Amino acid sequence: MNIRTTVFVAASALALAACNSSVSGGDSGGARDFVRAVGSSTVYPFATAVAEKVAGAAGIKSPVVESTGTGAGMKLFCAGTGASHPDIENASRRMKASEFEDCKKNGVTEIIEIQVGIDGIAFAEATGGPNMKLTPEQVYKALAATPFGKPQTAKNWSDVDPSLPNEPILVYGPPTTSGTRDALKELILEAGCKTDPAMAALKDSDKDAYEKACTTVREDGAYVEGGENDNLLVQKIAQNPKAIGIFGFSFLEENMDKLKGVPMSGVAPTYATISDFSYPGARPLYIYVKKAHLGAIKGLKEYIAEWPNAWGPEGYLKAKGMVIAPDDVRAKNAEVITKLTLMDGTGLK
Repeated sequence: MNIRTTVFVAASALALAACNSSVSGGDSGGARDFVRAVGSSTVYPFATAVAEKVAGAAGIKSPVVESTGTGAGMKLFCAGTGASHPDIENASRRMKASEFEDCKKNGVTEIIEIQVGIDGIAFAEATGGPNMKLTPEQVYKALAATPFGKPQTAKNWSDVDPSLPNEPILVYGPPTTSGTRDALKELILEAGCKTDPAMAALKDSDKDAYEKACTTVREDGAYVEGGENDNLLVQKIAQNPKAIGIFGFSFLEENMDKLKGVPMSGVAPTYATISDFSYPGARPLYIYVKKAHLGAIKGLKEYIAEWPNAWGPEGYLKAKGMVIAPDDVRAKNAEVITKLTLMDGTGLK
């Protein structure tokens, strides 16, 4: 797994400061005088842009943002409070109920959930590709380890559907640690699987069997995990006109000279179709913040307070590929930041 870490200051700024303050309820391993965020590779470029902005404020060292993937980031975030644990988790999906419980078990009991924007899991091919047009059902049949509970036999796209090219199935996509992989499962694979009424019914009668049949991805080389570096995925797709790539929409938008979006159920991945959720792969983006760290980690309050300045129609994240959330969503989450409203776990799956 490729882990990208952005540090905008000299190496000395990365050292743990020997100051007297410590994180309330945390470990005694010393204090930290800079913000540390982990998590989603999709949220990464937006989080680093906000970090750059905050770094210019008087007396605030640049936040350190690590691209670990949403799942791996959640484990780090929920491991505990204190200077040795991250302050923020960037997530390209909502926190899971199991992760919320892990956080509580480890003393991370006060969490602020902030939706910062919208993104889409974009399917893309090289500009010289065969102009693929897919549906969730076709993607599921092509990528599932046991489509509809049966052995996977499809080698070419035409084996999935005669209308598709007679070319080998080769898809570069996110690893299991990625929130983009979770979104692929929930928004595309499950949607394709549930086109079969028997599989839809299985969700209630045998959840484990349903999960295995509907969300387990084949491991015979047709699906290639590309790590957490989405830019590397872009390069691989651009160099192979017969391959399909799956990554955050912002990476497609930034590379339209090399790539083109693959329509899903007749809807192309565009800014407009993701912002109105008509594209099947649209999803919200989040950051999670430990309230216990706000009074102890210098710059943390300023960092989260900067997000509303960045995420609006006139904000600088739009130029980075952020799909702007609706007015009411932005207003609600700006209020969460102002009031430091805690999440209670309601609605988590």
